[in-house]
Amino acid sequence: MGIITLTTDLGSRDFYQSALKGSLLKNMPTANIIDITHDVPSFNISYAAFVLKNAYVYFPKNTVHLIGIDSVYSQHTKYIALKHHDHYFVGADNGIFSLLFDGEPELIVELNILQDLKYLHFPLVDIFVKAATHLAKGGKLIDIGVPISNMEEKTLLQPVIEKDMIRGSVVYIDTFCNVISNITKDLFTRLQKNRDFTLYFKKSETITQLSWHYNEVPEGEKLCLFGISNHLEIAINKGKASGLLGLHLGDILRIEFH
Repeated sequence: MGIITLTTDLGSRDFYQSALKGSLLKNMPTANIIDITHDVPSFNISYAAFVLKNAYVYFPKNTVHLIGIDSVYSQHTKYIALKHHDHYFVGADNGIFSLLFDGEPELIVELNILQDLKYLHFPLVDIFVKAATHLAKGGKLIDIGVPISNMEEKTLLQPVIEKDMIRGSVVYIDTFCNVISNITKDLFTRLQKNRDFTLYFKKSETITQLSWHYNEVPEGEKLCLFGISNHLEIAINKGKASGLLGLHLGDILRIEFH
């Protein structure tokens, strides 16, 4: 029984998500279909990459990850499949894969699966489904595409680093309204060198110590910690940090070491 995960911007209100799952089951009745998320903001590949990057490593080897973000057909669109760290990925070559991986994939192919014309505007239920189920059944990448050596490249906004300061930004807000930045634990530790710090945001708001758990501070109090993603988070114990602190995607955070 092969595992196929789904990361899309299809939402749950329309029939698109059900059509995708039905097509997968029609091609592979034994498929174990796992939703990572269907709530990616439309066409937002950086958001999707952040979610999938922090989720796929928990799945077994040979899991197939189908990505349905910004995949509508155009004459310039390439559809690819690849293998990375014993996982398979299928999606549009729109830059998302360069945001997902820190290293180079083991093998990339441009899919040459024949498309049914009636699915021209919905390649997920045709090309992607055929590729994902082929791989989930144990098929080879080379049987569904032509090897290529590179992919579309995109870069994420990186923190600005100075001797005693990191200036980062908000890159993700989760369901609990925890605010996640692009400042990684490795970067913080490397610059901190066991010094004290002050985290500044929204002009007058500050935090001066790291927590290990969300409940280390009284309910309703703000905190910062490195969560499961290993990125610096701002949270409120049993509260909604983004709303209560007025933090939004793209807002600037500043850490000063002293």
